[in-house]
Amino acid sequence: MVSWRLLQLADSAFPTGGFAHSGGLEAAAQAGEVRDLRAFTRAVLWQAGFGALPLAREAWLDAGKLVLLDARADVFLANHIANRASRTQGEAFFSTCARVFPEEAPRAPEGLCMHLAPLWGVVFRALAMSLEETQRLFLWSSARGVLSAGVRLGLAGTYEAQRMLGELAPALDEVASRCGSLGVDDLAQPAPLLDLFHATHDRLHSRLFQS
Repeated sequence: MVSWRLLQLADSAFPTGGFAHSGGLEAAAQAGEVRDLRAFTRAVLWQAGFGALPLAREAWLDAGKLVLLDARADVFLANHIANRASRTQGEAFFSTCARVFPEEAPRAPEGLCMHLAPLWGVVFRALAMSLEETQRLFLWSSARGVLSAGVRLGLAGTYEAQRMLGELAPALDEVASRCGSLGVDDLAQPAPLLDLFHATHDRLHSRLFQS
């Protein structure tokens, strides 16, 4: 049974700042490399599955490793745009949860880079969300964020993007199944071209998104 809290965390009205980021879509689109938004979103999902889900999982399993996992995320995200986006979104997500759930949200140790994936795991565990809920919502939010950016960039209409999100259910299941048990030693970059396009974001002549 889906919890009311999970629905609240999944709601687009929950102000975590994710909609300010396109996940590299804007840069790739301006380079003329987005021929299929659905395929691009699948690549983002695999990127999230291998490059972020292991950090969220291990943080959920052991909140005491947050400092180490945050540092690992900082080293792994060599792309400075992706690194900055992870820190910006992580801080927004963490501060929002602290305000909305002040009695349950954890406290952040000093000196964190505030990367999103490990903070996501720690916060979801503190809010009594299961590991499966934690991982599935992370992946679903990754897909929704890219498709929402696609709408604002004129790459798809609202209804078309929602249809794509529904049709991505098998891909979401596949990534969750393949990557759900991975640890930080399994961190990988399965879509290097996406990462390269993402790294050019600050050089775009005009930008709608922060990343």
